[in-house]
Amino acid sequence: MHSFIAKCFFLVVIAASIWGPCAAIGDDWPRWRGPNLDGISQERNWSAQWPAQGPPISWKIRVGIGFASVVVSDGSLVTTGHANDQDTIWCVDAAKGTVRWKHSYDSDLGDKYFDGGTTSTPTIEAGLVYAQSRWGDMFCIELASGKVRWAVNYQKETGLRIPDWGFSGSPLILDGLILLNAGDAGLALNKTSGKIVWKSDNKDAGYSTALPMGSGSEAVAIIGSSRSYVGVHAKTGKESWRFPWPTQYGVNAADPIVSGKHIFVSSGYNKGSALFTITDGKPSIVWQNKHLRNQMNPSVLIDGHLYGIDGDTTSRATLRCVEFLSGDLKWTEAGIGSGGVAAADGKLIVLSDRGELMISPASPAGFKTSARAQVLGGKCWSLPVLANGRIYCRNAAGDVVCVDVSNRL
Repeated sequence: MHSFIAKCFFLVVIAASIWGPCAAIGDDWPRWRGPNLDGISQERNWSAQWPAQGPPISWKIRVGIGFASVVVSDGSLVTTGHANDQDTIWCVDAAKGTVRWKHSYDSDLGDKYFDGGTTSTPTIEAGLVYAQSRWGDMFCIELASGKVRWAVNYQKETGLRIPDWGFSGSPLILDGLILLNAGDAGLALNKTSGKIVWKSDNKDAGYSTALPMGSGSEAVAIIGSSRSYVGVHAKTGKESWRFPWPTQYGVNAADPIVSGKHIFVSSGYNKGSALFTITDGKPSIVWQNKHLRNQMNPSVLIDGHLYGIDGDTTSRATLRCVEFLSGDLKWTEAGIGSGGVAAADGKLIVLSDRGELMISPASPAGFKTSARAQVLGGKCWSLPVLANGRIYCRNAAGDVVCVDVSNRL
């Protein structure tokens, strides 16, 4: 459980004894893919059925060009965007949308083959914001005040090559380190000082976020390079295993999904997906096919089934359901495009690439919306986020909207 629930556990138990199972439980979303790094919120008391005109839009702001999602902690929302030759880290009131602080720095738009702008979602941990640029700038900023604790450019310090679309994975805070997807198999910074602890070979990185797996002496972080998914020991960077996964243009961007001993990986450009295990330090494939091709946003795993976007931004991408252990395709829903999928309380939260927000029970029987509304225009490739009765959505131009899905409706 993340820090918000841990601090409130005693109060929640008391509330439950007084109000019963309908007591409101909010949930922060302090890092990419949420508290448990799986795209699933533990929130229960939110509305999945809306009025005919759609749910209320509480506020809307523009933060600049980019594809970073948002993170929410202690009443603040943090995201990033690009405008006027600068990237900006924004902190706004999560309920009102008013700006609490922002930090700007010179940066290139980097619009090679796409709109450009920021792509890495920040991380909030212990009252500090950790954010990186596509060019290796890394910042540690106090959430409450906006004061910069430290700033480094790890790319200039290490000389690690910048992948074609820039460094894009989000910072993972683990055991006093910041793990980043840079180099062949990651890079680690000291989270207190920003100093480099270890680095990997100077080869093209992928675009996924480091994902922890296991515990104790067996614990590794899984990092997607341009040609493999690699398990490395977080403290030392020593490689534990490597699963070859060459994808066109080196775009291994979707985070792996781990369930027990099984590891799922998926990539676009008609690459497909695979499920494998690690036996005696070597990967062993359970299945591999092209039923689910996550180009950017990862799928979510619910009750033994994967739900995610299949296809690329240049194709007619669809939403699909695939059985986790067998790889069998259960259904396909057209018209979604290259959007994003999150989940909560057994329900899918889907944002289409045209800005339509949809809610549906997560079921291998099919996709049946209980609610849908057009909440944004333009290109929407970023992951929707549910936190404390609000769903936050963002488009490429930098419009961020706050959709009220609390049970006040």
